[in-house]
Amino acid sequence: MYTHSKQFITSGIPIQQAKKAIVMLHGRGATAADIISLQRVLNLSDFAIYAPQATNNSWYPYSFMAPVTQNQPALDSALTLVGDVVAEIEAAGIPADQIYFAGFSQGACLTLEYTSRNARKYGGIIAFTGGLVGKELDIDNYNGDFKQTPVFISTGNPDPHVPVSRVQESVTILEDMNATVNQVIYPGRPHTISGEEIQLVNNTILK
Repeated sequence: MYTHSKQFITSGIPIQQAKKAIVMLHGRGATAADIISLQRVLNLSDFAIYAPQATNNSWYPYSFMAPVTQNQPALDSALTLVGDVVAEIEAAGIPADQIYFAGFSQGACLTLEYTSRNARKYGGIIAFTGGLVGKELDIDNYNGDFKQTPVFISTGNPDPHVPVSRVQESVTILEDMNATVNQVIYPGRPHTISGEEIQLVNNTILK
């Protein structure tokens, strides 16, 4: 694992040797190293892995369902950082359709927000318990065509942070933007990443 300034760390195959890359976004109170540790269970053996680090371990201060203005300027800074990491990956020669994204909780929300604001054909998008950001979703924020990018979105029912209704709203927007979405709701599941979710994305998006 390598630290590049304070903004992100890398792991996996060196980018110069890799044919695909993944951007992994940690949850609130966690670290880039925490989310990268999922490489032990996810099928990432042939990926260059990039994990940005949030300032003070939080991408934005309030709930992802608070008014967007309350989460500024942190949200825009977070989106810019993700964009900078994607640009670095592309500059190394990895095309967008070989760039994947994965996040948990707040990181899953940021994953969906970034990719939906910059929709194109990506390798795949994994949102472990997340949804698009804002008190109400403004479809004018979301641009592009996912061109059948496979997307996995989950939550528990109930979940203390990510309600099923927001997942469903997010799925509708993503599908309208031509994403191929697998939405899975887990009754009674705690706010965590389950082994079933790991196995599912390994057998689909990361196969």
